[in-house]
Amino acid sequence: MKRLLPLLALMLWWGPLAAKPTVLVVGDSLSAAYGLRAEDGWVALLGRHLAPRGIAVANASISGETTAGGVGRIDAELERTAPSVVVIALGANDGLRGLPLDAMRANLSRMVVAAKARGARVLLVGIRIPPNYGADYADAFHATYAALAREHRVALLPFLLEPIAGSRAGFLPDQMHPNAAAQPKLLAHVLPALEPLLATPRRATRRVPAQARAGADVGGGVR
Repeated sequence: MKRLLPLLALMLWWGPLAAKPTVLVVGDSLSAAYGLRAEDGWVALLGRHLAPRGIAVANASISGETTAGGVGRIDAELERTAPSVVVIALGANDGLRGLPLDAMRANLSRMVVAAKARGARVLLVGIRIPPNYGADYADAFHATYAALAREHRVALLPFLLEPIAGSRAGFLPDQMHPNAAAQPKLLAHVLPALEPLLATPRRATRRVPAQARAGADVGGGVR
């Protein structure tokens, strides 16, 4: 048994290093292939595109998800997938419901901080909303993504639906969700922003002792 202990320790140490690189996508219905077969969505297409390079894609997108829902499960998803890159594509449902932008920004910020703390690189994916709550709200909503990208120095794709926004032909009958024919266009739009992150080595992370983590949680805020 004593002879096995060094081998087990080596396996535990090597396991995370030997794991397949993973891209984690945390989004809403726009990334969850709403109304389509899951395999037809742009995230599934991304998985097939990256598979020959030995890169896995984990889709943690949920239809109807808000940034509050995303921040509530980001730690579990990071623990589950140990990603090299995290794509955060949330906020559309916050905007469509007219939720406070300060709360949306705080939630997205916490998600970015959590991903970076695990050594992952981040692609923040923005969206535009119709001016249902006034032009000022819609403009401030969209500007939130660029402000966060600058604050946290992460990559930004300003508008996920840009390739299809000018035509109804790319949407399902609800005129909100992209159809199957639009999914390859979305993938082609995302890839130029994602590729530089895939080529960058993962940052080393330092494990924080449990006592230190507990102490850091007392403040309850994002630093």
